[in-house]
Amino acid sequence: MDLRQTEDLYKKELFDNVLPFWLKNSPDNEYGGYFSCLERDGAVFDTDKFIWLQARQVWLFSMLYNKVEKRREWLDCAVLGGEFLKKYGHDGSYNWYFSLNRQGRPLIEPYNIFSYTFATMAFGQLSIATGKQEYADIALKTFENIIAKKDHPKGKWTKAYSGTRDLKNFALPMILCNLALEIEHLLDGAYLNEVMENCIHEVMDVFYRPELGGIIIENVGINGSLSDSFEGRLMNPGHSIEAMWFIMDLGKRLNRRELIDKAVKTTLTMIDYGWDKRYGGIFYYMDRKGYPPLQLEWDQKLWWVHIETLISLLKGYNLTGSEDCLRWFEKVHDYTWAHFRDSEYPEWYGYLNRQGEVLLSLKGGKWKGCFHVPRGMYQCWKTLEEINLKQQQA
Repeated sequence: MDLRQTEDLYKKELFDNVLPFWLKNSPDNEYGGYFSCLERDGAVFDTDKFIWLQARQVWLFSMLYNKVEKRREWLDCAVLGGEFLKKYGHDGSYNWYFSLNRQGRPLIEPYNIFSYTFATMAFGQLSIATGKQEYADIALKTFENIIAKKDHPKGKWTKAYSGTRDLKNFALPMILCNLALEIEHLLDGAYLNEVMENCIHEVMDVFYRPELGGIIIENVGINGSLSDSFEGRLMNPGHSIEAMWFIMDLGKRLNRRELIDKAVKTTLTMIDYGWDKRYGGIFYYMDRKGYPPLQLEWDQKLWWVHIETLISLLKGYNLTGSEDCLRWFEKVHDYTWAHFRDSEYPEWYGYLNRQGEVLLSLKGGKWKGCFHVPRGMYQCWKTLEEINLKQQQA
């Protein structure tokens, strides 16, 4: 594999294909915010607005403005979403709704903690892009709400009956690993270190299970115990692998090589665990004991799972020189580009069946928005750029 050509491939896909799709089809210039429910050709098929997708798009265009180039169209796009979220996205106390109608009226209560996490990311980056303290304050107030809710993230909207099978989920500590670095510029140094150490501990000491062969599971008991139940046996390989590049970034930030090495080893363990040996691609859900998973979509192949895996493998190769990471990257790259990329229209498919055939032709919906594909293109491009520069200087 020619890594220089591959670097150019990811960069070109980002700038010539993915970003123009969202800039053309997504902004709602009448009411503010973005349309995320987009057909294959970019036509809008539903106008509801989901807070975490709105926030992810604010973050994406703010981040590109901050880290790549000061393009006015990127900043304008970010501010369009940021102002809509500021005005309509929360209840006045920065409890963020799950969804709104097109005009900004709330549809679903603020039960989902990930509306909060992505709002924090969005306003953290937007504060850098604009220099506005107002946006920094929104990020900080929302982050304080997240920390206050982290032990009971759904609050009064939880469906679980308390005291019978109390479980905690992997997703929040995983996201906090990334979020801590996203808002590093807003946090006191000692507090930032405390947040980083806590989320590293949760991910790598609680949900990572050496007694199960070094896999990561999605739910454990409140005390960290294993649960022999549908939830307690649940595996989401893509989640685990995505978390590992967050851990690698933290390992790099903290200069902890042992943490990076453990994250790389876990990435390789999880991709081997989750890879469909018959049809290729990575399973969405699995049961750690091999029982039938509860989720009927368990064998689907999802865009974000494969794109996040590409990021982790490239970062692993860049940070450690692992040839296993490079071999797996080539294999996952070939599968991902062959099956998820739409050769006729911009942006990528999100949902394939087990055989790798397109299940839904949409380019955006309730769960897929302007995030994993462009972030993945950016991360792969920049990591390959670093790898190629090192090789050139060697």
